[in-house]
Amino acid sequence: MEPHNYVIKSFKYDGHLHRTWLENWRVPADKLAPEHADANLMVFVNHNTMIREANGKVWQSRIPGITFFVPGQWYNVVALIEQAGIRYYCNISSRAILTGNVITYIDYDLDVVLYPNGNVAVVDQDEYEENSKSYRYPQSVCDNVQNSLQGLLQRIERRDVPFHDQHVYEYHRLWKNTFFTRSRDVGQT
Repeated sequence: MEPHNYVIKSFKYDGHLHRTWLENWRVPADKLAPEHADANLMVFVNHNTMIREANGKVWQSRIPGITFFVPGQWYNVVALIEQAGIRYYCNISSRAILTGNVITYIDYDLDVVLYPNGNVAVVDQDEYEENSKSYRYPQSVCDNVQNSLQGLLQRIERRDVPFHDQHVYEYHRLWKNTFFTRSRDVGQT
């Protein structure tokens, strides 16, 4: 039986833990939007999850997040449901690896943000450049990062999978219905 709760862990290139999202619900394959199923996406929902930073600090997310892992791509996309709309925060990273109920990837610092108003920003370029020197990223990693950045920007421009607000809202609604229905059923026994 597939576990309900997944842990998402991001690491830095030198292997040290960067950040951990402790409670993530995986959208079942039979509930994925057809284009997401066709693309073999892994989709996770979290809301008020505990997040542990590398320094041990633990805090709780305040807004719902739907995380998309696209097979074979060096990035992942987190759709954050905010009052102004959905903000897509995209992490340039290694390919995600799923082992049991734990997803791991290496975070390469460089991020892209698609704001609800349609504006796009590449952020943390200075952090990427600094870490590429201090961690001594090999040329193959730098090439993958740059190629992934360009591919991601093209995907955003086309509003290709997973940049569709209606699916983000549907997955959050599915999570709420599943989670709260399960909570009510447990409370009635």
